[in-house]
Amino acid sequence: MPNFSDGRDASHIAALVSAIAAVPGSYVLHRTSDPDHHRSVVTFAGEAESVLESAVRAAALAAELIDLNRHHGVHPRLGALDVLPFVPLGDTSLADCVALAHRAGERIWRELQIPVYFYAAAALRPDRLPLEEVRRAEFEALRELVLIDETKAPDLGGPGLHPTAGAVIVGARPILIAYNINLESADLALAKSIARAIRASNGGLPCVKALGLPLASRGQVQVSMNLTDFNVTPPHVVFAEVGRLAAAAGVAVAESELIGLIPRGAVEMACAHFLKLADFRSASVIENCLAGRS
Repeated sequence: MPNFSDGRDASHIAALVSAIAAVPGSYVLHRTSDPDHHRSVVTFAGEAESVLESAVRAAALAAELIDLNRHHGVHPRLGALDVLPFVPLGDTSLADCVALAHRAGERIWRELQIPVYFYAAAALRPDRLPLEEVRRAEFEALRELVLIDETKAPDLGGPGLHPTAGAVIVGARPILIAYNINLESADLALAKSIARAIRASNGGLPCVKALGLPLASRGQVQVSMNLTDFNVTPPHVVFAEVGRLAAAAGVAVAESELIGLIPRGAVEMACAHFLKLADFRSASVIENCLAGRS
């Protein structure tokens, strides 16, 4: 699920998607772009070798098209291809994705001369397990820090960042849900306070990472989240809590949005909760029931 630092140039985004899809065996499932975040997320799937080749081609094209010196958006970023997580599907294991992430990182440095940081299950250092710790300084500050602070050095390449493409943060992780809630308000302090209240690191909802961000083009603010384990904290629980906190400040929820795709199980959980379905099971969904008999 590559995250690119461009959510505004439709021609760039289309070219990146085409580069991924051009590899036989890689299948683009979804794409999302946001002009305020200035960011696009592409979801694609396939066999390991096809996915690896698509990822490297996408990194190469992103470096050609995106200059971080001219990039300004509300979402944190470190690279033109900012984050490259490999996610196990089907019979693929997380260990398989770790090996694939390391191979992708090696090729990105060797072939493109773009430094690489590894995070999550692919991290080589414990302090680089959380994505936010790797990306905290962002491009402008980190390009200076890497030259004077050895602890900030990339895992591959360097010592300096690429002058326009920055670095790629490559990882392996289970499925997460990228989920945003937009508020009918331009009060950024409110969005930030709600994000602080719900994020797990502050003692809020478990398995929730959250930021408060402005959406200038919409005159709104957003609570932008990653739900790292929807079985622990599913989207409907987050929606209810954000709505409660916003209502306490006299603000309504405008809408919520997915970035990328959502697992079927999370939708089923929300359905069972809001409809108060007694004894709901996955097999209560007709397509699931039929799939189990195929």
